[in-house]
Amino acid sequence: MSLKERIEALEAEVAAAAASTAEEVERFRIAMLGRNGSIPALFDVFKGVPSEEKRAFGQRLNQLKQAAQQRLEELKRGTTAEATEGAGLDDPTRPALREPIGGLHPISLVRDRIVDVFARMGYSVSHGPEVEDDHHNFGALNFPPDHPARDMQDTFFVDDAGGNSLRTHTSSVQVRVMESSTPPIRTVSPGRVYRNEAISARAHCMFH
Repeated sequence: MSLKERIEALEAEVAAAAASTAEEVERFRIAMLGRNGSIPALFDVFKGVPSEEKRAFGQRLNQLKQAAQQRLEELKRGTTAEATEGAGLDDPTRPALREPIGGLHPISLVRDRIVDVFARMGYSVSHGPEVEDDHHNFGALNFPPDHPARDMQDTFFVDDAGGNSLRTHTSSVQVRVMESSTPPIRTVSPGRVYRNEAISARAHCMFH
């Protein structure tokens, strides 16, 4: 059988190919396009074609390969559609599929694990404002007026007359707890804090 006849035979075989299962689709792929398949074998034969015929046969072979790939995709879609219908997913009375539920952010996961450890030791969890006054953020913690942490290069100050700032630590929450509670006190205060830092792969102006 000449190369032309073999190409024509495979063209007819590709056009008539049918499959009802994923296994049959895979057998078609291996038979036609696999490493030892019929089409790669023709490309090996093509190497011996006379130079004046290579262009015509090369185009024909490429068209055959593209047709086989297209037919393969059609067979895949057909078997997928049949599987979906077989599962009853085309039934309009079937309950809707549930959307997957998202998960917690890694920071939340780590925070919750840390809080759980302290909770088992009898600690409570305390929260406070993220915009804090000078007393709770600095004064009550013995930061003198000339302390570097009070400098605008390190702290985000709020534009008002009260000297408020975004808290630079959660120790301000501990101050509030101590002011409103009686000893003994066991508490942790997780949360966001803010520093006037240049944002990079290692640092951010907001962290926990």
